[in-house]
Amino acid sequence: MTVPQVCNCCAKVLDGEPKGQRTEEAVHIHKEWGYFSGRDLECHHIILCEDCYNKWIKTFKIPVRIEIKQEVI
Repeated sequence: MTVPQVCNCCAKVLDGEPKGQRTEEAVHIHKEWGYFSGRDLECHHIILCEDCYNKWIKTFKIPVRIEIKQEVI
């Protein structure tokens, strides 16, 4: 049984697990801040559901580069 994930932005629970498999995708961001940042040695873990990710990237000045895979291995 997998542990439910929760979107940090909207608090939506992302579990939906038929047979132990997730039915929703999410973006996982892990950032270890280093020296000379305002967050020295902090580690941030962020989960975004697909809806929140789509809203977020619409705010970018430079669009996300998207590549389409030709096959799934």
